[in-house]
Amino acid sequence: MRCPSCDDVESKVIDSRSSDDGASTRRRRECSACSTRFTTFERVEELPLVVVKRDGTRVSFDRSNIARGLRASAKGRPLTDSDFETIAAEIEEEARLIGPELSSEWVGLAVLDRLRSRDPVAALRFASVYKGFSDVDDFEREMRLIKRP
Repeated sequence: MRCPSCDDVESKVIDSRSSDDGASTRRRRECSACSTRFTTFERVEELPLVVVKRDGTRVSFDRSNIARGLRASAKGRPLTDSDFETIAAEIEEEARLIGPELSSEWVGLAVLDRLRSRDPVAALRFASVYKGFSDVDDFEREMRLIKRP
């Protein structure tokens, strides 16, 4: 770490503390050359998540897209903005465990899975758009899946 005063690269850590609810570490340092004390912050650099769409294009994962889709499928239903954010955060957390690339199919099924347990009607609405239902049989098949324990 370069000293802001003399630009020397040698310093020693005097004190370390967790900050931002554990998201970063605050360190007090002292320059070995000029004895200037300064503070640094250390954060984990998260790898960007990439979603591979059906047509092969790659886009950055954006959990606001998930929340927007949830809002559309749950319009008029008893789910709240907090529910949408919770579901989107759960999916992002699970996605980070899987790896830096995931398919749009995985994301859609993860959303559908969580909606089934929270609001079956919203799940059916989401499935109709996500799976591209073309007739009533598609709705009936999905309803059987949702009703299954």
